[in-house]
Order: sequence, then C-alpha cells, then structure tokens
Amino acid sequence: MKKNLLKRGLMGFPLGIAMGYVVTVIMSISINDGLFHMVSPELSRIMGTELKAVILQTILCGILGSGFAMASIIWRIDSWSLAKQSGIYFLTIASVMLPIAYIANWMEHSLKGILGYFAIFILIFICTWVVEYIVF
Repeated sequence: MKKNLLKRGLMGFPLGIAMGYVVTVIMSISINDGLFHMVSPELSRIMGTELKAVILQTILCGILGSGFAMASIIWRIDSWSLAKQSGIYFLTIASVMLPIAYIANWMEHSLKGILGYFAIFILIFICTWVVEYIVF
C-alpha cells in the first residue's frame, strides 16, 4: 500500500501542475483583458516578484495534485462503507486544498473569504460525487 501511495503521489505532482496551469488559463480568459494572469496580484506582492510567486504556486499545485492522487486510494478500501470513504476522502482533500488555497491567495484572507471558498469547495465536491456515483 505504501508503494502504491508513493507512486500515486509522484504521478499526481505533474498532474497537479498541469491542472493549475489550465485553471490559470481559464481564469485569464474569464478576466478577459487580453493578459495572462499566472498568479494573483496579492501573491506576487507578498513574494516580492511575479517569478517567485509563480514558482511557489507551481510547487503548491504539484503538492495539491499529489494530495488528491494519494487520497484517491481511499476509494480502494472495500471494507469501508461508501459514506465512510466519502467522509474521509472529503476531510483528506479539504485538509490539503484549503491551506494551499490560503497560501496561494486563491481566497480572500478573511473569515468571509475562507467560508465562501469552503462553501464553493463543498458544492464542487458534492456535484462531483453525485456525477461519479451516477456514472459508476
């Protein structure tokens, strides 16, 4: 199991970077000012340069991809109920996603921003879970 977990984590790192890049392209398109917005202006300000911010965000996206990939092993534990798998998977990915989102300034650094981001995270999780449940 440890070998499988490590393998998933290593495969997830570049996938997380790729997904992070796709998200920045989508966000840049939605901003619609003709520019490519690789990182939040706040992260660039905190890091001192845009390059340092991009490097940090790239590493964080890789960690996020590894976390999600490693957490997916939870779905392979047949002795657990679907409810237990879902709950533990949710708590695991939330514990990876939310600190990274906070560090990367993907959310407003206030109680309202954190709660809003968490609410969106829950909504996306539920929608994804329902679609996956219907498909399988």
